[in-house]
Amino acid sequence: MDRKNLDCVPSHIFRFALLVLAFAALVPPSVSAQANHPWTVSEIFAHPGSVTGNPPQGISWSPDGKRATWIDDSGNLMQIQPPGAEPQILLPSAKIASLLDANISERDRDHRERYDEPNYIWSPDSSHVLFDTNGELWLFDLQNSTGVQIGNSAMQSGDDPKFSPSGQYVSYLRDGNIYTQRTDGSVPPLALTATHDDTLLNGGVDWVYLEELDVRSNYFWSPDSKQIAFLQMNEAAVPVYPLVNFMPTHATVDDQRYPQPGDPNPAVRIGVVAVGSGSTRWLKIPLDTGNDYIPRFGWINPHTVWVETLSRNHQHLNLWFADVHSGEVRLVLDQSDPKYLNTTYDVTFIGDHQFLVLSWRDGHTHIYRYTFDPNNPLGAEATPANQLESGDYEVQAVKAVDEPSQTVWYLAFDAATGQQQVWAVQLDGSNRRQITQFPGTHDPDFSPKSGAFIDTYSSRMTPPTVASCSPTGDCVIFWNSKPLEGHKLIAPQVLELTAADKTTTLYGTLLLPPDKSAPHSVPLIVNPYGGPDVGTARDAWGDKTFFFDQLLAEDGFAVLHVDNRGMGGRGRDFEQACWHKFGPPQFADQMASIDQVLRRFPEIDPHRLGWWGWSWGGSFTLFALSHSDSFVAGVSVAPVTDWRDYDSIYTERYMGLPADDAQNYRDDSDVTSAANLHGHLLLMHGTGDDNVHIEGDMQYIEQLIKAHIAYDYNVFPGKTHSIAGPDDRTVLFEKILDHFDRYLMQPGRDEKSERKR
Repeated sequence: MDRKNLDCVPSHIFRFALLVLAFAALVPPSVSAQANHPWTVSEIFAHPGSVTGNPPQGISWSPDGKRATWIDDSGNLMQIQPPGAEPQILLPSAKIASLLDANISERDRDHRERYDEPNYIWSPDSSHVLFDTNGELWLFDLQNSTGVQIGNSAMQSGDDPKFSPSGQYVSYLRDGNIYTQRTDGSVPPLALTATHDDTLLNGGVDWVYLEELDVRSNYFWSPDSKQIAFLQMNEAAVPVYPLVNFMPTHATVDDQRYPQPGDPNPAVRIGVVAVGSGSTRWLKIPLDTGNDYIPRFGWINPHTVWVETLSRNHQHLNLWFADVHSGEVRLVLDQSDPKYLNTTYDVTFIGDHQFLVLSWRDGHTHIYRYTFDPNNPLGAEATPANQLESGDYEVQAVKAVDEPSQTVWYLAFDAATGQQQVWAVQLDGSNRRQITQFPGTHDPDFSPKSGAFIDTYSSRMTPPTVASCSPTGDCVIFWNSKPLEGHKLIAPQVLELTAADKTTTLYGTLLLPPDKSAPHSVPLIVNPYGGPDVGTARDAWGDKTFFFDQLLAEDGFAVLHVDNRGMGGRGRDFEQACWHKFGPPQFADQMASIDQVLRRFPEIDPHRLGWWGWSWGGSFTLFALSHSDSFVAGVSVAPVTDWRDYDSIYTERYMGLPADDAQNYRDDSDVTSAANLHGHLLLMHGTGDDNVHIEGDMQYIEQLIKAHIAYDYNVFPGKTHSIAGPDDRTVLFEKILDHFDRYLMQPGRDEKSERKR
């Protein structure tokens, strides 16, 4: 194309055209290359990484915004210094290998990964990094690449080390208390809190706050480094669940505090402790002790703390300002919903007088700005300033704010296109513009300065690419996925279907086996998640799960994914279809979708239908097989079989208290309907699952035995909810493949199933 013919094209369109052309040249050629061998379960799962490579993960920016870092597959601490696009080794693996390869428990390893616990953090002066992988705290000087151990938390996860803003101190958690010490190690560590009851957590985060409120830290330094605000959790009244390790000769038990629906929650309060004296002042936040939650809190200035409280029924979210000297508080913002509020708890403070919150009050999640008097924050309620943007899409998060330019960068998801893009808007709501341009899903990591970001993006048929981007979206690629050798990917068909209410549009995909068009020649496997706060109908690379779908299609199966009403990413009314209904509307939508797919695609056999899912999807499998005789086989992985067994925060958000809605708890329980199970069931679970406990399997299986219903059961010793690890994942997906080969395909398929291993 002649450049002079583009002179009249707007710059952002020209930039996008160049990006598309550049990316087209970089797409792995084998994505469209001819297949020369079939997929196998082992090829997909029998190794830790992806066959297309692992893009940089856990990206962390230095506080000065000059470089972004990550740990690569070889164990090197890598850096990129925008606007340059050449990754460099900042610390070689030889220096840090022993730290990264620390021997920690399966549960701690799972928590570090699942709950985003970093292996290292930056010092405020951007010249040091502090490593923490197994409780040993190693401080590395980046000028000479030398490290020295400065402390030990004796915790393999959850110790939450931090630098004070001044950089003079390091803090961490140990045995339920907050410790500080000088960075130079010149004095012994000091315990700022000194409780000795193992049911008290000072600054620690218990399991239910980690999992259901997305809390990642419960203590924060004041801006002047003189005080620490912390959440104290009292779990004494919270019931205990025994997690049994069956592997030693004498089994051991790890007691987990785990509130189930209707149980006492951890009692919480906010304290402010002086770093010098260790004396604590408690803020006078009104709370229903043992019921209400504190999902977020932090500092406004050295004298004022903000605290967010959430009612147990999830219908009231209050923001309080508190004077740290007197403990007095002021309610500055009250948000409410007659059903439940969504899980957007973050508050973004800008300078000393304004903040942003996310709310779905107009039907979709959008950004709202409030102001307050910086000289007297407790003087009045916060003043609504403006809604920054609006539309039929969901704001996923506020990613960065630049006060000098009055710019907000945010991530937005459009369900109609399946696209997740980075956008920017001014604080006054003007000049809303799309920053990222490549179609698909973008996952940005923003610099703490200006608005530069590292962008990881992909689409359904395009594996991840990673680029360094300017605040305006000019990007330079520095990482590409490896070529996909020996396979031709089958593109799924993108579907628009109609929900059971005959009004709502549903989105999904159907993957069909190639070269099979005879009527009723193709069995169908339905694989939904189904539950709230999650959306899967996205234009994003699915990696190993996508490869497994490809394997199923090569094996002759069609695979259907549809997001039903009650799932996330579609706005308030779409998700709130799940309120006090964990099963019926979701199942009705899936059945309506299956009916439409059967009418559109006559090659699918209506008499050979299968269903599988994990977690909520595993529960959904059991519900489906007990509420219809249409399914020949199903696989349920790590299911909640009775919602009274799951945790209080998640379950009550959607189902309320069991005492207030006993009928729906009973009706939506898979244990209740187990005697009506149809088809061949394979149930699988990790014995170390601290999220969905294995007790539910026992309760469910007991009902199958009473009803004389056969079942297959497979446990993974010691494994958590994710059943992670190459060996276990390989066995798990071999079991799924074997199950559907045996029961959905014609007789004689067992030999082909063996080949897939």
